[in-house]
Amino acid sequence: MSEDIARPPEQTASTQATVTPPAAPRSGSNLLRTGLGRNVGLVVALVLLCLVGLITAGDTFATGANVLTILRLAAVIGVVSIGMTFVITGGGIDLSVGAMVALASVWATTLATQQLAEDFHWILMVTTALLVGSAAGLVNGLLIAYGKVVPFIATLAMLASARGLAEIISDRKTQIISVNGFVDFFGGSLIGVPVLVWIFLLVAAAGWVVLNRTTFGRRTFAVGGNAEAARLAGIKVQRHTVALYVLAGLCCGIAAVMLMGRTTTGSSTHGGLYELDAIAAVVIGGTLLSGGRGTIVGTVFGVLIFTTLNNVFTLNNLSISAQSVAKGLIIVIAVLLQQRLAGGDRIFAARTTRQ
Repeated sequence: MSEDIARPPEQTASTQATVTPPAAPRSGSNLLRTGLGRNVGLVVALVLLCLVGLITAGDTFATGANVLTILRLAAVIGVVSIGMTFVITGGGIDLSVGAMVALASVWATTLATQQLAEDFHWILMVTTALLVGSAAGLVNGLLIAYGKVVPFIATLAMLASARGLAEIISDRKTQIISVNGFVDFFGGSLIGVPVLVWIFLLVAAAGWVVLNRTTFGRRTFAVGGNAEAARLAGIKVQRHTVALYVLAGLCCGIAAVMLMGRTTTGSSTHGGLYELDAIAAVVIGGTLLSGGRGTIVGTVFGVLIFTTLNNVFTLNNLSISAQSVAKGLIIVIAVLLQQRLAGGDRIFAARTTRQ
């Protein structure tokens, strides 16, 4: 009997030993799940690409002119990718961004628009491009939010329609910009850095503030994470979805203006495959395709990685097909890594809940 009385403390200790908290995940894996860890990984990838460029292309890659070329090329697709980040974070997708860029560039460079710009101010061309991009985004948002059309289908329809309308307006001809003030401004530089790069930086900074420091950004995360829960929390999900696609269209309008300034043309062929490049940059940057998590800083690094990759391939006279293969492999690796980390997050969250 005395032995039975003496046993409960031992059993209690044993029981306590069996319910000890689960071991914390390894520090390296835990670091990769943080925004800082993912950004460090992107910086390392970019540095490695630059080292490859230095080794294979030598002094040609390391010149200041080549660095400015990379930044200038990254600026246009970078602005499109900022808009795509908001859409994907909100649980959507937009396949029409390239076509919207083409439509905005064509509409803003018609003879009538350019004549009005010469009579008044070139800002009229900018306003036209922004309005056209925003209007196309509004159509996407209304179809998806209120028409209940799947984002993939709605934006695919816009891709075909916007590209076709751009071809009709331009008669499939390249429209040359003759407004000197427009060309001088967007083709110029500020303290040695192209104006296009400054615009990209401003859009990225504004996007970061909106996504991370405003109610609009918090609602975007909520809608992308769980739209029904967001609705029950009082968020007007449909209205917010429309706003996200209008924002993406606005970014396409800005990109169209930048592309017009870089090429001094408006064309129905502008923006080819921009949707794929933007989605790739967003995914590489760490934004979840399923929504609920997004990062502007990661998107900027993703754009720089792909642009630098293209530059290295071009300097080494490698084919566009090889570039496409490399992009595809990078995208697959990034998605697999996202899934692995997301699975680890769910397991760790479940263990923590049981604890």
